[in-house]
Amino acid sequence: MQELKPNKKPIIIYWIIAMVLFMMVNGFMYKKFVNQQTEEVGYNVFMQMIDSKDIGEASIQDNQILFTNKAGTKTYKTGIVNDAELYERLYNSGATFGAEIIEQSNPIWSYIISFVIQIVLIVVAWRIISKLLLKKMGDSPDMMSFGTGGMGMGKSNARVYVKSDTGIKFKDVAGEEEAKDLLKEIVEYLHEPQKYTEIGAVLPKGALLVGPPGTGKTLLAKAVAGEANVPFFSISGSEFVQMFVGMGAAKVRDLFKQAKDKAPCIVFIDEIDAIGKKRDGQISSNDEREQTLNQLLTEMDGFEGNNGVVILAATNRPESLDPALLRPGRFDRRVPVELPDLKGRVDILKVHAKKVRCSDNVDFDGIAKAASGASGAQLANIVNEGALRAVREGRRSVTQADLMESVEVVIAGYQKKNKILSNKEKLVVAYHEVGHALVAAMQTQSAPVQKITIIPRTSGALGYTMQVEDGEHFLMTKTEILNKIATYTGGRAAEELIFSEITTGASNDIEQATKLARAMVSRYGMSEEFDMVALETLTNQYLGGDTSLACSAETQTKIDKMVVSVVTEQHEKAKKILQENIQKLHEISKYLYEHETITGEEFMNILSSEENTLLS
Repeated sequence: MQELKPNKKPIIIYWIIAMVLFMMVNGFMYKKFVNQQTEEVGYNVFMQMIDSKDIGEASIQDNQILFTNKAGTKTYKTGIVNDAELYERLYNSGATFGAEIIEQSNPIWSYIISFVIQIVLIVVAWRIISKLLLKKMGDSPDMMSFGTGGMGMGKSNARVYVKSDTGIKFKDVAGEEEAKDLLKEIVEYLHEPQKYTEIGAVLPKGALLVGPPGTGKTLLAKAVAGEANVPFFSISGSEFVQMFVGMGAAKVRDLFKQAKDKAPCIVFIDEIDAIGKKRDGQISSNDEREQTLNQLLTEMDGFEGNNGVVILAATNRPESLDPALLRPGRFDRRVPVELPDLKGRVDILKVHAKKVRCSDNVDFDGIAKAASGASGAQLANIVNEGALRAVREGRRSVTQADLMESVEVVIAGYQKKNKILSNKEKLVVAYHEVGHALVAAMQTQSAPVQKITIIPRTSGALGYTMQVEDGEHFLMTKTEILNKIATYTGGRAAEELIFSEITTGASNDIEQATKLARAMVSRYGMSEEFDMVALETLTNQYLGGDTSLACSAETQTKIDKMVVSVVTEQHEKAKKILQENIQKLHEISKYLYEHETITGEEFMNILSSEENTLLS
């Protein structure tokens, strides 16, 4: 789908310019009216102005004399006095007399009339300009813009993508086959609704796309519109939230009115949790958000079953949505858009690799394995980073090395080549990282070591050990978790064993090991004392997975003791493995110290040069 960008200049600027001009004109006219107001003065002032030849015009009437100053900007009046020489004095002063002078006795009415006329002219002019702007935008072949009238208050401001030959299709979205299968039914309904109505089937009015950030929820929604070849209304949930109560509800009404006029079409609301959060009924709740949600619920109920309008929404916080929004008849179809598996990552990499020039020897399977847990957006970034690295290195195509390095860039950041460690620190980091790798290699059910490096990264890591699974795994055994904890403690164990001193370099290792040990006890039911009792609840599943304990203080104390016991046990296990393989620890650490980076193959060659293995 293509989008024609609208004019970005805010309409409020035109209002400001109009009001400034309006104030300037009114200020000028008010000054003019005030200056023209007739002022009553004494006859002596009249005589003084005659003597100073400051009279412009004079009109002698039956009961008064009207006269102006020489510049004609001010009108005066005075009473009649028996003065036989008046005409002669006026003549000698150069005044024009005998002319008719209109007395400005009530200038405020003239000012009010002028003010009203200007207001009417501004309103008429604004209506004409608004209609011209709307007509101009409505004639655009690729996009129509709504909400430009007035100041846009109460308008949806939705971006509307219409038919386009270069629109996004399902073939442009990889790695989410299950989600595409669920959404293809919506496309078929928009193409041939009679197939469903004949049998009496009613398609769900709303589909909720749920998944972590970067997995392609918005892209899937656009692909549905591209496949169906219908208008696609796109708006973010936060755009409904306004400062003025009632404006959000007005925007919802306007959006659905436009959608009904363009049916069949698709309405897509991104980040719907901004307006769809559970209503708690508290006094301090957000009235504007709740009114907006209520209006959305009403509009979704108001749709007829065959009007050709499909509502899609995306969120990464489904647990926070109001139950009324998820009931049958509204968003009753939930489409999970999860992180891609190994095959999905390979497909996504191939889709994005079509946009760059790649070498023939690129192994997408190996890159997908190294990028385990990456989202579609991260995989696209990996391909782009690889292309940028190829340009920096002066190559005309992207190689396997470029893409593998870009995986590390996404995981750990760029290399900090200007950050020079002292020889002592470099040696400590070398032993630390080899400690991780050696403990991992000497255990069963551990992922193979792919790379070890002691080159600092922008993420703050002074070095890291990369392990890559041979295939895709969705379950972890208790042995695998314990081995992971032992691997995390391997770096600190190497420091203690070789230097009899510890450093701050193990802070992230400690955090990860403790997190795994606590999950074993409180979430995975892997402790003998608590058996299969859930002691911890998981919230924000797609946004980091925050946890909170749901147990008594006494139980929390027991959990803490068990966590400490698990980590301590695996720490001792790591020290024992390193002690029994001390020669290999020295040998590999020396090699890493000299070369700064070694591959998994080099690591295994050194490790297997002599038979010295301990399987546990």
